Amino acid sequence: MNVFKKLFKQTFIYGLATVLPRALAIFLVPLYVLVLGKEQFGVYASLMAFLILGNVLLSYGMETAFFRFINKEDYNKEKIQSTALTSLTVSTLIFLVLILSVKTEIATFLNFNVDFITCGLLILALDALVVIPFVWLRANEKPTRYAIIKIVNVCINLGFNLFFFLVLPLWAKNGINSFWDAINLEEGKVAYVFISNLIASGITFLMLLPLYFKMKFSFDIHIWKKMMKYAFPVLIAGIAFSINEAFDKILLRYLLPSDIADSELGMYAACYKLGVFMTLFATAFRLGIEPFLFNHSKSENAKETYATITKYFTILGSFILLFVVVYLDIFKQILIPESSFWEALVIVPIILLANLCLGIYHNLSVWYKVTDRTKFGAYISVFGAIITLTLNFLLIPIISYKGSAIATLAAYGSMMLVSYFLGRNYYKVPYDLKKIGFYLLLSIGFSVLSYYVFQGNIWKGTLLLTVFLGMIIVSEKKDIKQLIKR
Repeated sequence: MNVFKKLFKQTFIYGLATVLPRALAIFLVPLYVLVLGKEQFGVYASLMAFLILGNVLLSYGMETAFFRFINKEDYNKEKIQSTALTSLTVSTLIFLVLILSVKTEIATFLNFNVDFITCGLLILALDALVVIPFVWLRANEKPTRYAIIKIVNVCINLGFNLFFFLVLPLWAKNGINSFWDAINLEEGKVAYVFISNLIASGITFLMLLPLYFKMKFSFDIHIWKKMMKYAFPVLIAGIAFSINEAFDKILLRYLLPSDIADSELGMYAACYKLGVFMTLFATAFRLGIEPFLFNHSKSENAKETYATITKYFTILGSFILLFVVVYLDIFKQILIPESSFWEALVIVPIILLANLCLGIYHNLSVWYKVTDRTKFGAYISVFGAIITLTLNFLLIPIISYKGSAIATLAAYGSMMLVSYFLGRNYYKVPYDLKKIGFYLLLSIGFSVLSYYVFQGNIWKGTLLLTVFLGMIIVSEKKDIKQLIKR
């Protein structure tokens, strides 16, 4: 019992460290929308998309390899952690020196301000340098310290954003012009977003710097080769996942006419943020349930348990989909208070459904995790990335950001279906397809009625939501009674 209590505590803390920063970041969206405007918000979204891909490339799967090898009895733990630390530190510093030397050419090629590129490169380097220290904290079961540093990072980022966007303008109005003029950047206020990120990353690195002295630098070429061999498929899967997650923002900027690209991207990226409700739910659910899945993989009724978990994930996810769509007019006023962005709200139901499919995919992926066939995870991610790229290239020139939303749904939906059908061959789980399909289709149907037929009428939408909840209660009343009794 103590083992499970400890497991639950650590899962909760790591989940909090992952979900809370994303939740806090939501508070910045209304500020960015009001202060930056569509074009600068588009610049911000596209550069952040590049950073997502850059983070994957600079860590090159070493985090996962560290976890894999640190628990092997035939390897020296000190050599593993020092080899991983040395590898990432040296590769990051080489990357930084080489790329900074051609930052002007990169800025010209990508059509960014050179100062944005400089900030982005420094953020990437600092984030890469803390990968192994963060992994070390997890491997040595220090979840509280891990969570505190993660949350402090977000609080610093949030604090400096509020300072730059809200406090400084007040100082300027009150006559403190000398300081205002010194940091009033010509590049536009979006520069403050990158500076805030850079400061937060720098402080995080300083907080973790003592671990460098604890782990120390040394390099074992034999261990490194084995770690790199293990890490390479993880890198490929990571690249594929980052393409699915972020490349739509990049392609929109370069496939649309230059005079409207940043504006269209800004609207799309802001409205895309409304899909965060589904993302937060799916992430929290996955972090909380994954340890349980692995711990019960050998139990007699493991497959039935997995099937039940997936059913209830689908029920909750379907409810969130319908709930956000029904009350979209309220959420848009809170998170996107600038009406000029609302043109792109049409993508929100599509993105919500796409993220629900991704969440279901993660639940279905238990088959290749518990059978040690993780290479299939990479195959499926690459398959999704191909769909993402193909449909974005085909649809963006025709229907702009609507094409990106459709591509996201097609990619995640296809990954979900492929994982299900492959899983039947290797680890058949008795999913209740009738109920899963029923709840999913009912939620989609009611969402279509609420958004497209009833034009967002809250009273009619609320009636649909009530009917949906009533059908869940009637259909699942036996299980609900059992949960209440417990």
